[in-house]
Amino acid sequence: MRSATRPGWIGAALLALALPALGNAGTMVELDFSNPGLAPAHWVLTLSPDGSGHFRPSVVTPRLIHRKEFEAANVDRDIKVSAQYAGHVFEVIHLHSNLRSECESHMKVAFQGWKKLTYSGPDGAGSCTFNYSKDKQIQELGESLVAVAGAIVEGARLETLLQHDRLGLDKEMEYLVEATGDGRVQQIGTIQGILQRLADDPEVMDRVRKRARQLLARADG
Repeated sequence: MRSATRPGWIGAALLALALPALGNAGTMVELDFSNPGLAPAHWVLTLSPDGSGHFRPSVVTPRLIHRKEFEAANVDRDIKVSAQYAGHVFEVIHLHSNLRSECESHMKVAFQGWKKLTYSGPDGAGSCTFNYSKDKQIQELGESLVAVAGAIVEGARLETLLQHDRLGLDKEMEYLVEATGDGRVQQIGTIQGILQRLADDPEVMDRVRKRARQLLARADG
């Protein structure tokens, strides 16, 4: 009798251990962003609870941008943010009832870009769209996700400059260090690959390699 009940107990224990992983299956946060004054003007960023995700822009035609450097032509890629950051994103979403209520302030503020936040998971789904949110945490979350997208776009831009305009890397890296410092660019670890390439490349300027190492140190911190 005891030997017959033991396998059942083990099976129940294994199922209990698997439940957290099963709970994350299909759980996702998505930010759909659009601003015709920026490049890319429209993109979608998705994140899972483990920090994995994907960045997908609309089709972009290479052109000159405001800093007079070449625009990255292809930024469509898988990404990985830190587990701590992903945890914060989902915590904020859950604290706001999985986005089941309106979050636009309807205040007369400067246009910052339309941000549609969407949550889906085993505990339900919801979404809200805003230029400027009436809720401070949602507004800050939107700004933060836009800053993560900023890192991804910058990484692709660095790849383009490394291939076509190595001298342009100096100014771009100067901007990236400043933007990472003041929060305009976040989760710099999402572009660790290109930063390591620059740090190890003897054919780029010393300042570029030094700034790449500086940014890599921030990614590890």
